Amino acid sequence: MYCYQCEQTAKGTGCTAFGVCGKSPEVADLQDLLIHITKGISMYAHRSRLLGSSDHELDVFVVEALFTTITNVNFDEERMESMLRRAAAMKDRARHLYEVACSTAGKIPEILVGPARYVLPQNRDDMIRDGATVTPEAWSAKYGEVIQGLRDLILFGLKGSAAYTDHAHVLGMEDPAIYGFFHEFLSYLSGETFTVDELVGKALEAGKWNISVMELLDKANTSTYGHPEPTAVRVTPLKGKSIVVSGHDLRDLDLLLQQTEGKDINIYTHGEMLPCLAYPKLKKYKHLVGNYGGAWQDQREEFDRFPGAILMTTNCIQKPKDSYKNRIFTTGLVAWPGVKHIGPEKDFTPVIEAALDAPGFLEDSPEHRISIGFARNTVLSVANKVIDLVKAGKIRHFFLIGGCDGAKPGRSYYTDFATMTPKDTIILTLACGKYRFNKLDFGEIEGIPRLLDMGQCNDAYSAVRVAMALADAFKTDVNSLPLSMILSWYEQKAVCILLSLLYLGIRDMRLGPSLPAFVKKPAFDILHEKLNLMPITTPEEDLKAILG
Repeated sequence: MYCYQCEQTAKGTGCTAFGVCGKSPEVADLQDLLIHITKGISMYAHRSRLLGSSDHELDVFVVEALFTTITNVNFDEERMESMLRRAAAMKDRARHLYEVACSTAGKIPEILVGPARYVLPQNRDDMIRDGATVTPEAWSAKYGEVIQGLRDLILFGLKGSAAYTDHAHVLGMEDPAIYGFFHEFLSYLSGETFTVDELVGKALEAGKWNISVMELLDKANTSTYGHPEPTAVRVTPLKGKSIVVSGHDLRDLDLLLQQTEGKDINIYTHGEMLPCLAYPKLKKYKHLVGNYGGAWQDQREEFDRFPGAILMTTNCIQKPKDSYKNRIFTTGLVAWPGVKHIGPEKDFTPVIEAALDAPGFLEDSPEHRISIGFARNTVLSVANKVIDLVKAGKIRHFFLIGGCDGAKPGRSYYTDFATMTPKDTIILTLACGKYRFNKLDFGEIEGIPRLLDMGQCNDAYSAVRVAMALADAFKTDVNSLPLSMILSWYEQKAVCILLSLLYLGIRDMRLGPSLPAFVKKPAFDILHEKLNLMPITTPEEDLKAILG
């Protein structure tokens, strides 16, 4: 194996013996092979689209294949083998689609090579062997580590965009052009020759497409569940039987809430599901009582203490402890060996039964609430007041402090930075990085909370919309606003968001806690030179540089 797609990769360079995330070398190689075959599917599908032919089942599969390989989604060899067999069948289907499209158009089909020509072996051991030949390390030997790193920057961005596309698809929201984007870019990555400048340009173009993807998901979420609204959320448990839902999937939570109504089971969100408590059509359920715990990396201790059932809807799952392995469930694309899986029919009866069999919380904990629900609709509704406060000198600066959380000690930077911000500044936050400080009291500025939780990682779209609206109001551009972005990253959804912000030309962003292992120095230097992208240093030094 060779995996360097997450921020916690071993020694800051790459996992080669076993994934820091818990991924086995066998699963890592199978995932690399799945990406290889998926590129082959897209080589045919992209050319078919240019001839006016498409296949919706192929489109959806490619998105699911990319999502499956995101950090902390699928750790199950058996499930990976099943995906690979489906991928091989889909590639044959894509080839047939292309050949028919060519025949209809009176064209001679191209003779495609590389991923398009790959034949999947029948034996899993042989699949693993083949997967070891298409790792990032193997491609680096061919292209060099700088070129390969940029190819992976694009690929990992595609993975993040695929997660958002899948969430929108689950809610019935799709855009054929977005499926075309995946096919075009995967086909491009299957090429033979690349330049650094070309790849940087392509990465920024992927960021442009990801804005469309986030917009699609925003539309899916808000048209289905309403616009998030300011909500005081309970973060301490109540007496009673319990289920905690982690991940990102709003529909899974909705279906579980429907199936548990009237059963005297309290439902809690966890991690990136916290923002669900601000959506009107989800918070209407009286038994959705609050949020339990914090970010994904603390789940093994938090779930160990949780006296109920646990449902993982998307990433991020970690190796379950034996103490709760019989009451944790996966659904969707999530898989862990030996963990019970809820299939596409979404019958959550086993989860409900596990919750009823567990003791539940024996008493109410002291009440503590935090405020969430400050997505674009809410913030823009008070934009005039915010603008007046800026003009009056009562709001000096805005900080977007957000992104992924993780287990590295260096992430205390984000807690320290937030607590050091002056009282005449506003903090916008999103994604699970907020857990570093979201239970602290930052006070208000004339009725406006100093800490505004904008939602999940994909709600970076909300932050962008707010920034653009403020820029319009001040008749300037985003880079001229008193706004600084302090970003934390961990996995591939953070990569696609970073690419979107870079595409928008946003300057002076600070990224941490460490820089991506796949973005080598020559490539990072280009981004630094173009847009002054920089690593974090210390909270004191960075605040001084920003505020003077």
